[in-house]
Amino acid sequence: MKGVVTRETNQYAVEELSIDPPKAGELGIRMAATGVCHSDLSVINDTLPLPRPCVLGHEGAGVVEQIGEGVAGFAVGDHVVLSFTPSCSTCYFCRHHLPQFCANSLCFGPMMDGTARVRDKAGKDLGVMQFLGCMAERAVVPAVSAVKIDKAIPLDKAALVGCGVMTGVGAAINTAKVTPGATVAVFGCGGVGLSVIQGCRLAGAGTIIGIDLADHKLEMAKKFGATHVVNGRRRA
Repeated sequence: MKGVVTRETNQYAVEELSIDPPKAGELGIRMAATGVCHSDLSVINDTLPLPRPCVLGHEGAGVVEQIGEGVAGFAVGDHVVLSFTPSCSTCYFCRHHLPQFCANSLCFGPMMDGTARVRDKAGKDLGVMQFLGCMAERAVVPAVSAVKIDKAIPLDKAALVGCGVMTGVGAAINTAKVTPGATVAVFGCGGVGLSVIQGCRLAGAGTIIGIDLADHKLEMAKKFGATHVVNGRRRA
């Protein structure tokens, strides 16, 4: 299979890779779509200075091809969205019902059991981003990182839910706790910003102001639920 690997700062390339079957508690996924997130760039440029080499990708969707021992609730052919924050179930946060803060969910190395599933053509073990490494044709992931979805949902759209949509909608509903009738301003109307706007709309905000420097993004903001838009390059 092919996958995107970073080995040095500001360097990445498509490489030929091999991948093992899933072990207990894991799924083998044929990737259909992967988002290009700023976090991937942050790994490449060392803003997130994490171990290399590793396969990039943490925002994706695909089809279940293999099922590891002990995995229930999935069947071959299921469509899934991948989550980049699996719960290890053993750390302080997971044991206190706060899996979103899992201390072991930030991973650019081996899988949860400490061993690798992906190797380069020389046979050297590679790490994978967030236990996923889904910027590749195939991935082996913890079953807890996969969420089954309706097969009618286009996988290229579903992939974005794995990071950008979840981050933006969650910021509005869970972090900011936007209330019905609220007035909100969203600075930046890229992928995450548009998802924040959607979250505000879902929460019932009365006035949603999208702010950006690009008119085409502001047009998108209006389509996604902004009631007003402001181009920050222009004087009032």
